[in-house]
Amino acid sequence: MSKPVCAIPGAGPGNGLALARRFAASGYRVALIARDAGRLEALATDVEGAMAFACDVGDADSVDQAFAAVTDAMGPVDTLLYNAGAAVFGPIDQIDAADFHGAWRTNALGLFHCANAVLPAMRAAGDGRIVVTGATASRKGGANFAGFASAKAAQYSLAQSMARQLGPEGIHVAIAIIDGVIDTPRTREMMDKPDDYFLDADAIAETVYQITRQPRSAWTFEFDLRPFGERW
Repeated sequence: MSKPVCAIPGAGPGNGLALARRFAASGYRVALIARDAGRLEALATDVEGAMAFACDVGDADSVDQAFAAVTDAMGPVDTLLYNAGAAVFGPIDQIDAADFHGAWRTNALGLFHCANAVLPAMRAAGDGRIVVTGATASRKGGANFAGFASAKAAQYSLAQSMARQLGPEGIHVAIAIIDGVIDTPRTREMMDKPDDYFLDADAIAETVYQITRQPRSAWTFEFDLRPFGERW
């Protein structure tokens, strides 16, 4: 039996790499997908059996080409972990319209394109998993979050609609509401905070993996993750 295939749009050194390692450890072949081909190749060397595929998730042709290449090289995608995201912060009257659109393009339109790329194979199998990396901003738009919150809210609504449509077809759609800052060298450099302030990417990846193992009689759609020291 061939190994199942997990595709991770938005693969990077934080959640993306942790997700790749966790699923690879459980026997998956992992497709790392992002715009920066050089960075992807470096990440792929850290994950057994992983392959890198350059892609702009906001461009339909780029997505179609990337996922066709994944299928040719690895097989049909069994699990889509949509981790791509773009953030723009600032007051509504100070953020740039292009940045506002870019956040929506990556968070919502990219999910639309990637989901459509994997659906034919999942439907043919009558089985599949799609997990989206969301954010608390999708549920409450704070001051100076006009760009990010609106993009994540659009992503959340799309994921919810997909879950309700695709569940009866055997395709489990879920979204992780991430409430906090991921622990990476970059965030550590930017923020002088204690360990309890940060979310551990490996812990997030473990929870996501367990969500994809749920029996159909008890599927989760929305789950939130935060460090215990986070105020909520």
